Amino acid sequence: QVQLVESGGGLMQTGGSLRLSCAASVRAFSAYVMAWFRQAPGKEREFVAAISRGGMNTYYADSVKGRFTISRDNAKNTIFLQIDNLLPEDTAIYYCAAEVAAVPARRGIDYSYWGQGTQVTVSS
Repeated sequence: QVQLVESGGGLMQTGGSLRLSCAASVRAFSAYVMAWFRQAPGKEREFVAAISRGGMNTYYADSVKGRFTISRDNAKNTIFLQIDNLLPEDTAIYYCAAEVAAVPARRGIDYSYWGQGTQVTVSS
C-alpha cells in the first residue's frame, strides 16, 4: 500500500517562496513517477509538475514554468515542489501523486495513489 503525505503549505504573501514536500511510505520508491497537481476553489484539478523515477527528467505546466521546481530525494522517499514568486492564482490545494510507470503522465487519471493535499493560500 502506498501512502503519500504532503506538507509545507500555508498562508503566504505575493512574491514569496514556499517549498512543499511529499513523503511516501512505499517500497521501491524509485520505481514510481511522481507528480504534483493542484485544485483551486471552484476549479478542476490541474497538472502542475512531474518527475521521472530517477529525477533526471521534469515536466511542468506552462502556467508554472520558471517559477516552480520539482525534485525528489529517493533516499528519503520524498519529493518537493519549490514555488517562487508566489501569485494569488497559486492559491489551491496541492496534491502529490504516484504511479509505477516508465514516464510521468500529465493526467490525474493516470495516477493511482494520492495524498490528502496541503493548502497554499497566497494573499495579494
